[in-house]
Parts: sequence; structure tokens; C-alpha cells
Amino acid sequence: MPEWPRRVLVTGGAGFIGSHLCARLVDEGAHVIALDNLLTGRVANVAPLLGHQRFTFLHYDVTQYLHVDGELDAILHFASPASPADFERLPIQILKVGSLGTHKVLGLAKAKHARLLLASTSECYGDPEVNPQPEAYWGNVNPIGIRGVYDEAKRFAEAMAMAYHRHHGVDVRIARIFNTFGPRMQVDDGRAIPNFFRQAIRGEDVTLYGDGSQTRSFCYVDDMVEGILRLLRSSYVGPVNIGNPNELSLREMAEKVVALCGGNSRIVSRPLPPDDPKVRRPDISLARRVLGGWEPQVKVEEGLARTHAYFASELARLAIDP
Repeated sequence: MPEWPRRVLVTGGAGFIGSHLCARLVDEGAHVIALDNLLTGRVANVAPLLGHQRFTFLHYDVTQYLHVDGELDAILHFASPASPADFERLPIQILKVGSLGTHKVLGLAKAKHARLLLASTSECYGDPEVNPQPEAYWGNVNPIGIRGVYDEAKRFAEAMAMAYHRHHGVDVRIARIFNTFGPRMQVDDGRAIPNFFRQAIRGEDVTLYGDGSQTRSFCYVDDMVEGILRLLRSSYVGPVNIGNPNELSLREMAEKVVALCGGNSRIVSRPLPPDDPKVRRPDISLARRVLGGWEPQVKVEEGLARTHAYFASELARLAIDP
């Protein structure tokens, strides 16, 4: 028998983290149904799984009526645009998938007696006044700012998940995901690491917003997937930070990427966007305690080397077939 869950639905299954989760679950023997409307996901991310007898891909918008035949052990709700660039491009879609989409998957979890894992975010903490951020910190969020569409969609999704847990007994898990990187990120994603690699590989100026002193904590995707699956299989109900507690400034990260790509790019500054967090670092004490001692294993430098190879290949492919 495969390790639990045996049959699982992954919304946003063709996205960056979602596709890695699908591959890991199939490898473990699960039957995986992936839903994605391909707004920001790509079929290429799940191409190696297409045709596998235990993998089903459905092009579907999770904000619509949601029905899945047969039993489900678990639902992993990862559908949502997540890049700061999307906050301006796709604000209504982000709000709809965080609210309507979460409502639909919670209803399905209730009907199927399935465990639901919600992909929440460190953006719930906004521009934090506490560093590192523990789960007990309620955050410093501008609800009507440009970033508010994502921050508040996820905060609402957490509130709805806990309401379904308390009122209907739905078994929920909440992963507050911090900055994650690795293969399958979109070249034009708009987040720091894809931007840095795209520019540095092409020999262009590498753009920093502000002076680059703002910090982030970057977790390689394999470690993130391990933490998410440990949370899914745990007995802990409530938000859990999953991320790398080692803090780097964005300037330091840009310098590492430029060095990996040959060191020919200049690092240039542009104005800082509104409400951009000055610090972002998870307190993972709770994760260590309830997820069997989980913490990131892949060093940032090793993860960057793997990610560099992916972006170099992607950019070469796009140059041939733009």
C-alpha cells in the first residue's frame, strides 16, 4: 500500500510548488488529480506525469462548481497566482481564488471527509514589525494596498479554513509558506530569483528594488515539499511556518546569482514598491516540534546551482522557440 494519502487532489497542480508536490506524491504511490486553470501554471510542469496511470490532469478553474468522482483522502489547495507582479496584473483572480476557490475546496473536503491542507503564505505577516515572525504574530498588513489583494485573500482563506474546522469538523492544515525557489519557476515570474537569473544569464543589468537591504529567507523547493507533506500527515491544526530561517539581503542574493552566471552584470537600483516588506524570516520552532524535527537541508548555494541550470536551459529554449 502507498503511504497515506492514497488518493489526493492538488489544486494549482501545474504551478511551481504544486507540480513538485504532484511528482513527489506519485513517486510515493498516490493517485493524484491535479486541477489548474493555467493562468500562471504550465502544462510543461507536469509533462513528465502525463500518461501515468496514477496521475490525472484537469484544466479547470477551482472557483467554479467543484466535483470529483470517488473518494479523496486529502486536498492540497495551492491554486493562486503568487508573484508580486501578479498583484497588479491579476488582482480580482487572486481575491476570487482565495475566497470562492477556498470555499469550494472546503465544501469538497467536507463532502469527501478529506483532510484539507491550505497553502497560506508569509504575506499574512505583511511588512512585519517582529523579526523573525512566529505564528502567534498577527501581522502588519495594508488591506487596501497593492499587495493587500494577496495578503487578505490568504488571511481570509485561513479564517474560512478554521471556521469549517470548528463549525463542520473539517480536518484542516495550514502551511504559511515563506520564499521558495527552484526549477519550474516561470522565467517572467516577477519574483526576485527568477528576475535575477533571467537578467544575469542574458548579461543584462540586475534590478534591485530599493537599496537591496531588505531581507528574505529562501527555501529550496525540495525542502518545502518535504515540510508540506510532513504537515499534511501530522496531527497539528493551525498555521505552521515552513521556510528557511537563514536570512539574506536581496543584494546578497543578487550578488550570488550574478557570480553564478559569470559576474558580467551590474546591479542597479530602482524605487521600492509600496508596502514591500523590509524583513521576512520565519520562526520555525513550531515546525521543528510538530513536523518531526523538519528543517531545510539544501544549502542556498546548492539550490541556486540547481536553479541556475534550469533557468539557463529555459532561456536557451525560449531563444530558439520564443
